[in-house]
Amino acid sequence: MSDTGEHGRGDTGERGTSDIGVADREWWKEAVIYQIYPKSFDDGDGDGVGDLPGITERVGYLDDLGVDGVWLCPVYESPMADNGYDISDYRAIDPQFGTMTDWEELLEALHAHDVRLIMDLVVNHTSKEHEWFRRSRREEDGYEDFYHWVEGTPDEPPNNWESLFGGSAWTYDDRREAWYLSIFDPAQPDLNWRNPAVREAMTSVAEFWLDRGVDGFRLDAASHLSKADGYPDGDPANAVTGIERFTHGPRLSAYLGELCAETIAKRDAVTAAEMGATSLEQATPYLADDAVGVDMIFQFDHLELGDAASGRLDADDWGEWDLRELKATIDRRQERLADVGWDPLTLSNHDLPRAVSRFGDEAYRHASATLLATFLLTMRGTPFVYQGAELGATNAAFDDLSEVDDPWIRGKVDALLAEGAIDSFDEVRDVVNYRSRDHGRVPIPWTDGPNGGFTEGMPWLDPSSRGAEVDVASAREDPESVWAHYRELIDLRHERDVLVYGDYEPLSPDDERLFAYERTLGGRRAVVALGWSDEGATFEPPRTDGDAGSTATGQDPELLYWNYPDPPVPPATGADAIDLRPYEAVVYEVTPE
Repeated sequence: MSDTGEHGRGDTGERGTSDIGVADREWWKEAVIYQIYPKSFDDGDGDGVGDLPGITERVGYLDDLGVDGVWLCPVYESPMADNGYDISDYRAIDPQFGTMTDWEELLEALHAHDVRLIMDLVVNHTSKEHEWFRRSRREEDGYEDFYHWVEGTPDEPPNNWESLFGGSAWTYDDRREAWYLSIFDPAQPDLNWRNPAVREAMTSVAEFWLDRGVDGFRLDAASHLSKADGYPDGDPANAVTGIERFTHGPRLSAYLGELCAETIAKRDAVTAAEMGATSLEQATPYLADDAVGVDMIFQFDHLELGDAASGRLDADDWGEWDLRELKATIDRRQERLADVGWDPLTLSNHDLPRAVSRFGDEAYRHASATLLATFLLTMRGTPFVYQGAELGATNAAFDDLSEVDDPWIRGKVDALLAEGAIDSFDEVRDVVNYRSRDHGRVPIPWTDGPNGGFTEGMPWLDPSSRGAEVDVASAREDPESVWAHYRELIDLRHERDVLVYGDYEPLSPDDERLFAYERTLGGRRAVVALGWSDEGATFEPPRTDGDAGSTATGQDPELLYWNYPDPPVPPATGADAIDLRPYEAVVYEVTPE
């Protein structure tokens, strides 16, 4: 870890004064975004659930960390069947999070600290408690086709499509005497985007929040807006039957283009679309097409490494991946997005386990966490830091299904029990503890006091199951904490255009323990070496005399960052190999003569 300058920074200069020309600067490309899951961030009123006043109280914390924006998970009115992703009123704040006045105060506080606000907009579905759905099931004029309805008998769904949460994707409604589609939870019916009135309604929702000053949207489940005409049966051989019928349908580009053109394109705002079950090859055409208007796409090839091919919790191939797979996936993303699009960089979010437990090693928690931070903050794209990552958070531990809140996991376990594939939760407990979405939702520990200082009440999710991590107060007092490393790396990224806009070149594609790459911009060249193994790795610095590894020329490298207490010997031009310790990360730069 560097030891010069304010916040441990070297004298690297300010962005905007660089002699390197960057033609397509955008605030969201240069930003570091911090994702907040509001139920678990901070409880301001003591009821056990995180809320907007709690976030407002911590805006100074976000500013001190150095982030430039906040992605706020849904705080809209909701019955909370899926923790807020089932919205019953897009224009209201759910009482458990506060009021619209509380939201306005949060926005004002963030903007006062030059932190932007990106709202999570759920575009594929609503809650079944939404007034739109209530009117639709009553077949009120203008709402008959707001959702996907198919008439039929109660004992025969319209097709064989499965829900992503397990079981059939169809639910029979006795009042309307018809089936409605919900590819997530039955409490989340899918909107029918074929209906122009639906598209107009969602455009109006986006304008409502943009008019109030938000700086962009993360579009939830955007890849599912267009469904196959006629609802044909899906292929049972897929991990989720029917997924090829309700993902990337024939009018998806048109729907996204219409939404963006009518709203975001008219503002200085950003759009990041979530596209699950989407290959990189499927995602990039949306970015290449200016008519679509999407700035970034969350696509999860690298985050699905280690997932069972079948997706079933009773499969035996969970957790199987190696570093070469990860590097190949990242290299492919960087190469494909170099000419079109921009990457939202992430290693964890509210739907994923903790990155240290999944991509690092809990036995090397500090080194793993800081290596992952180095990777995230030196790669081309916009880094999204999920709350708690800056503390080195690890996975929780659940001993019984009753301790699990995640409806995705509960649905899959219930389906396995119903079909007789398992006899008890114990048979899949290890997989649940590997993959549950609850890991990232355990409340943030602000202190070492009761409930981690998160709440004075009964926390909505038991914080005692939390994995090994340091509380915020202790981390901020420790100059070598994971938090301090995140702060330094964020500062380093802000100060070096080469780490934002520079080209990416892999240096170790076939190494089983080393992930090394260089970033180049103009005459600037930064090199990152990550010993991504509990055995360490050997790194051979690329030459700077044009003979091997690079055509760049320049002075001996300047060591910018390291994650161990003592730095490695700075690599000289043409130096011999450097032995990296377990999960050791180093960053250095070669400057032009």
